Amino acid sequence: MSSVSLQTHEQIHEFLGVAAVFASAPMHRVLALAARVAPSTAAVLITGESGSGKEVIARAIHHHSPRAAKSWVDLNCAALPENLLESELFGYEKGAFSGADSGKPGLFELAHGGTLFLDEIGDLDPRVQVKLLRILDGSPYYRLGGVKKVAVDVRIVTATNQDLSAAVAEGRFRADLYHRLSQITIQVPPLRARVPDILPLALHFLEGQNPELRFTPDAAKQLEAHPWPGNVRELRNVVVRAAVLASGTEITAADLSPEFSALDFSTPESSPAEVSQSSFSADLSSFSQLGDLERNAIAEALEHSRGHQQRAADQLGISKRTLQRKIKSYGLTGERTFSIAR
Repeated sequence: MSSVSLQTHEQIHEFLGVAAVFASAPMHRVLALAARVAPSTAAVLITGESGSGKEVIARAIHHHSPRAAKSWVDLNCAALPENLLESELFGYEKGAFSGADSGKPGLFELAHGGTLFLDEIGDLDPRVQVKLLRILDGSPYYRLGGVKKVAVDVRIVTATNQDLSAAVAEGRFRADLYHRLSQITIQVPPLRARVPDILPLALHFLEGQNPELRFTPDAAKQLEAHPWPGNVRELRNVVVRAAVLASGTEITAADLSPEFSALDFSTPESSPAEVSQSSFSADLSSFSQLGDLERNAIAEALEHSRGHQQRAADQLGISKRTLQRKIKSYGLTGERTFSIAR
């Protein structure tokens, strides 16, 4: 049986070390728009479903901007409680609160001259929304406990999977901040609306997992026919799991379970012992093997999300609390809520 392999790398781009694989016309238009708005100083709001690739577009904007040689800083606004979020963004002085034994610059300062990407902006606390609006309007600010104002030059790019206009109507998000953040809006289509991207993405993920493996034509057709409610994240999980369970050099349609899930992470109560052997294409003979697969899947999700536990939990389809319990159980590393690239 013939197999499907990646014939060209012309569809693969890289932004700040993150690969972006686009083959469809809709995504080429999105990428072209990102490159077009990148040279400006306008704030950009990127919208789209969870897992659709919003951060990749944000990184593309920084990559194509005059700030590309400066810092890239990103933060998941949903990953921190209000008090920690404010101190991470704006920094604090020594003695500002219990445990503040020394001063610390905020992410705005670390991103000075570069780009600050705020993911899940719809979850931003109302009090922090006010301070963010002032900074966007060019006003200097104080660190927590500070007496000296800090002025920064930062390009703001935000993303959300929420309907912010609805959040404004419901009073959960400030209208003035929404209009300030959405000077330019880029909509990232879901994976089901860009079928030509599915196979190149799947092949890219497969090559990263095991370059010796290939998809058979029937497996490729099944991948393209799936609606992918979890978008690119779900696709990556399916490919990783199929590669782990593959017994030969080819992945067939039979190797892809009907629900595209090698392990059932659907509820917090799920455990490896409850998973049916029929979900697997390989012959798994012991509980310890199931535990290894679960641990590897969690480790892969944490690596892909760069340590963001909430993103990893969304990718796996479990709650953050369940993920934290499993991280502790398997002795995996904890959460990193932001990253900086220079």
